[in-house]
Amino acid sequence: MSAVATDQHLVALLGSVKEDLLEEMYRRVSAAGYPGLRPSHGCVFRYLDVDGSRLSELAERSGMTKQAFGEHVANVEALGYVARTPDPEDGRAKLVVPTSRGREALILGRQIFAEIEREWAEAIGVERVAGLRETLQEIHALQVARGADLP
Repeated sequence: MSAVATDQHLVALLGSVKEDLLEEMYRRVSAAGYPGLRPSHGCVFRYLDVDGSRLSELAERSGMTKQAFGEHVANVEALGYVARTPDPEDGRAKLVVPTSRGREALILGRQIFAEIEREWAEAIGVERVAGLRETLQEIHALQVARGADLP
């Protein structure tokens, strides 16, 4: 490892790995014929149910305001990956639904993440990648528990 990498705080290193991973995933998605998507659009796909989700639910899941999340949805909608349709359960609400092209991109993104994880396993070892996953899950559980304890 370089001196820069070893001097980074763990949080900064995790952030760098996440950014690198997302950039690579979106590069591959674009190369596969789904252009225009950027890492900032990932929040829409990350929280979106295949059958559609209300904007308010998406915003809540993401921790963003409805207005901020709506801007991300509008950007992805302009690219043709999602559409807003009337909510059959509430005539005042709209559902954000992936288009067929959006579903394809969503599935492709998941396949690419799995492919990258396999590449990591080939490069550094299956056990190390599995250990990384387990450690990150444990850290996440600690953070969730810590958050549940806050008033």
